[in-house]
Amino acid sequence: MTRTTVLTAEHLSLQIGGARIIDDVSLAVPEGEMLGVIGPNGAGKTTLFNLVSGVMRPTSGRITLDGRDVTSDAVDRRARAGLGRSFQTSNLFVGLTALENVRLAAQAALGGSFSPFRTPGAGDRASRIAAERLDEVGLGRHATTLAGGLSHGDKRKLEIAMLLAADPRVILLDEPMAGVGSGDVPGLVELIRRVHREQGRTVLMVEHHMDVVLGLVDRVAVMHHGKLLACDTPEAVMADPVVQSAYLGEPV
Repeated sequence: MTRTTVLTAEHLSLQIGGARIIDDVSLAVPEGEMLGVIGPNGAGKTTLFNLVSGVMRPTSGRITLDGRDVTSDAVDRRARAGLGRSFQTSNLFVGLTALENVRLAAQAALGGSFSPFRTPGAGDRASRIAAERLDEVGLGRHATTLAGGLSHGDKRKLEIAMLLAADPRVILLDEPMAGVGSGDVPGLVELIRRVHREQGRTVLMVEHHMDVVLGLVDRVAVMHHGKLLACDTPEAVMADPVVQSAYLGEPV
């Protein structure tokens, strides 16, 4: 059965000065797919995520979300339309508890104030959502722990809980394993798998750990010098002579 396309990038380019950072990239991501985006440093992976999420504007091309052109939409408007994104570095209020961090994200998604100084009532809807999301990612027992005191792996889980608080249809994960100790990787991988398979969310993930990528994704998009070199199943991409030639001596 053909799945509905939920996210597209059409002839997307970004030029800064005389340098073409993203060069005519086109992608169509079906609803419910997990797509891995790989490539060496400088290939344009995070820049592509910046364009899709609205952090940067393309020089040319367009982006659609659920059939609607969002190329000119700001980050918050794309978030309200169902697009969530994490970053390479932790984006947490380290002096607030895990629950408070997720509550703030839920408040913003519900249309309230994204303010750590607002104290909710005991039955506050944002607080209920926050508690549920913490349980989903396995951090319920750390609800009162300051975010700064969590391990790197649990910080990544907390960031995913914050994303889930907005109930996004499409999630962009930018190097979710960055800074995570080897002992925390399996739990984080399993969480991402559950978010994708059990909750049916569409996930795009930039990741340097090839074993993680190949064990999770439906397709792999290979970036090289700002261009999309290939996009296919992991097996087909790894066997592609063009990909092999491009990465000779250039580990992904």
